[in-house]
Amino acid sequence: MNYKLIALDVDGTLLNDNHELSEQTISTIREVSRSGAEIVLCTGRGPQNSIPFMEQIGLTGYVISHNGAATVDVESKEVVHQFAMDSKAILAYMDFFRDKRVHFDVNTAFHMYVDSVEGMAVEVRSMYENFLMLPAALPPLTEFSEPIVKVTAFDHADVLDKVYEELVLWKPEFNILRSGEYFLDLMHPDASKGNALKQLADRRGVRQEEVLAIGNYFNDITMLTFAGLGIAMDNSPLEVKAAANEVTASNNEDGVHAALLKYCLS
Repeated sequence: MNYKLIALDVDGTLLNDNHELSEQTISTIREVSRSGAEIVLCTGRGPQNSIPFMEQIGLTGYVISHNGAATVDVESKEVVHQFAMDSKAILAYMDFFRDKRVHFDVNTAFHMYVDSVEGMAVEVRSMYENFLMLPAALPPLTEFSEPIVKVTAFDHADVLDKVYEELVLWKPEFNILRSGEYFLDLMHPDASKGNALKQLADRRGVRQEEVLAIGNYFNDITMLTFAGLGIAMDNSPLEVKAAANEVTASNNEDGVHAALLKYCLS
């Protein structure tokens, strides 16, 4: 099959556990791109800390960021589509996180805000540094001039498990998603990697069966099941592997390289 649109998750998929992109994977992605396929990063990161990987590889096109909440043109930095949240409805969730002493950030397409930059715990600041981000102080929501697209909570996995169990009992107006072992996202109910990838495929005139997607976590399931070929990393939870058509090597073993070599270059 000649795949025309290839969606790659970033953390746990494209990058190894040291947040590095291997030269072998870069070389293979470039070769796939030269063969005519369009590469899009489909990530929970924002565009400001995902576009640099596209530039490192030497690619233009699009990034699907914030787990599908905002799609951005790599060169122009234009937001071509975003799912805006109801800012008034966010307030109750922010108060809930504060009451539980769970750290959270509030995101527009290009900006990230937290309650207190100076008061962040060491492990929280380290997390942002690993993801190449430093948030700004959160202003009143009434002062936002851009749509809010995502609210992310960060804490230990067992804490977020309990938070998730409580929040789903609210019959929430948002999509509540475990986007990583230490992350929980709130987004517009229609926002997902799968929906954003479908919209981009339609925009680019690509049929569903011509889409290949590679990912490793629960937030990747919608894009793996949308794609004509969905490939899970070997470091994925069992539920993610079950949702995929195939499984490749882990992110520490250049699984993206192996999958692209097998399905796009063989």
